[in-house]
Amino acid sequence: MRHRAGPPTVRDLFGESPAPAATAERDDRAAPLAERMRPREVAEICGQDEVLGPGRPLRRAIERDELRSLILWGPPGSGKTTLAHVIRNRTSAWFEALSALHSGVKEVREVLKAAEERRRKLGQRTVLFIDEIHRFNKAQQDALLAHVESGDVVLVGATTENPSFEVNQALLSRSRLVVLQPLSTEAIGAVLRRALERDAVLREAAVAVADDALGFLARASDGDARTALNVLELAVATAVDAGAAAVTPEAMREAFSRKALLYDRAGEEHFNLISALHKALRNSDADAALYWLARMLEAGEDPLYVARRLVRFASEDVGLAEPGALVQCVAAQQAVHFVGLPEGALALAQAAVYLAAAPKSNALYVGYGEAARDALETRAEPVPLHLRNAPTKLMKGLGYGAGYRYAHDEPEGVAAMTGLPDALAARRYYRPTERGREKEYAARLEAARRLRERRGGGDGA
Repeated sequence: MRHRAGPPTVRDLFGESPAPAATAERDDRAAPLAERMRPREVAEICGQDEVLGPGRPLRRAIERDELRSLILWGPPGSGKTTLAHVIRNRTSAWFEALSALHSGVKEVREVLKAAEERRRKLGQRTVLFIDEIHRFNKAQQDALLAHVESGDVVLVGATTENPSFEVNQALLSRSRLVVLQPLSTEAIGAVLRRALERDAVLREAAVAVADDALGFLARASDGDARTALNVLELAVATAVDAGAAAVTPEAMREAFSRKALLYDRAGEEHFNLISALHKALRNSDADAALYWLARMLEAGEDPLYVARRLVRFASEDVGLAEPGALVQCVAAQQAVHFVGLPEGALALAQAAVYLAAAPKSNALYVGYGEAARDALETRAEPVPLHLRNAPTKLMKGLGYGAGYRYAHDEPEGVAAMTGLPDALAARRYYRPTERGREKEYAARLEAARRLRERRGGGDGA
């Protein structure tokens, strides 16, 4: 395995040449712990018994070398690359590995052409593993489709993104979708204990790791075995450098302090988290709102994006039930813009709790939506003459402004005059609830409507 800075690529993990049916033992002490502990057989994989347990169809297909095309969907560290590695070790087929992030069109074409010739001349299958397959564009995925259909390649694609949106539907329909779940805390714990027992480098370090330190790491790793193993390796190495005999819970937390949360600002998890925040606010759950807000901000989300979503929520889900909600959210946006993070996070937290505690109403949201549909889908009614300005003699002569009543000159400030075109006079867009301040506005608006009716300018209600 070549050494290079940064995370290993697919070529680093699988090498440059096809594998035999079983891999030879190799000296990989310089590799990261997560690579040193990578399972070589299906039975060694922890935490995915739903798809890889004894007797499961996928496990039988791998063990019998009867694999068909697969799309592996799961979060980081759930075992997608590990499963491809196991397939490589078991198959008698030629094995190729590409990364959609690093492979260009030329390299992909060369691999597919070689697979076609290998099958035509030698009758040998090619198992093609493509990491981050969702990064291939439609044309590249279409090119794969033809070779999957012809049998030139058995595709094993790995993705962290929802394949319903990111993988060509024709390609998806010709592959088996395998959903890998985040590993449970118990499974992560088993992986960590196995590393301490079996890894030569960790054994030679002779550093004890407290059970509660392992427990913390297993819980905090978000089901990501690779993160857990890398943090464990860092914690042990730090203890060795410091001459410490053990890794304490505090030392493990320190090693974990730069954890990358499960979050992708451009991916599905981004939308999952903002959805969770929005729904927690709507359900008046301040604790959940603070948690999802922290998940986003601590993972590196743009705080102004969060502020924009809170502003929208203030009008969409609170509205006039608590008019101060919009003021709070705009103030939070200004505060974040002024002081930045981390201080600005508290302003967003204040706005989030305010929104959670506020009475809720979507009357504005519903009312505007109905008005917008009428504006787009019905005849563009002319503005009634009495609502038009008449700055010129000609316009006055055409009746512009005729019949207009100045509300401030009327008793109780309401004129006998309708504000809608005749064809829409019966429409009621804004229907206030009885929650919060909106109850007061409902009473005022209803009183004004009845005054207009009594004075001959009814709303057709």
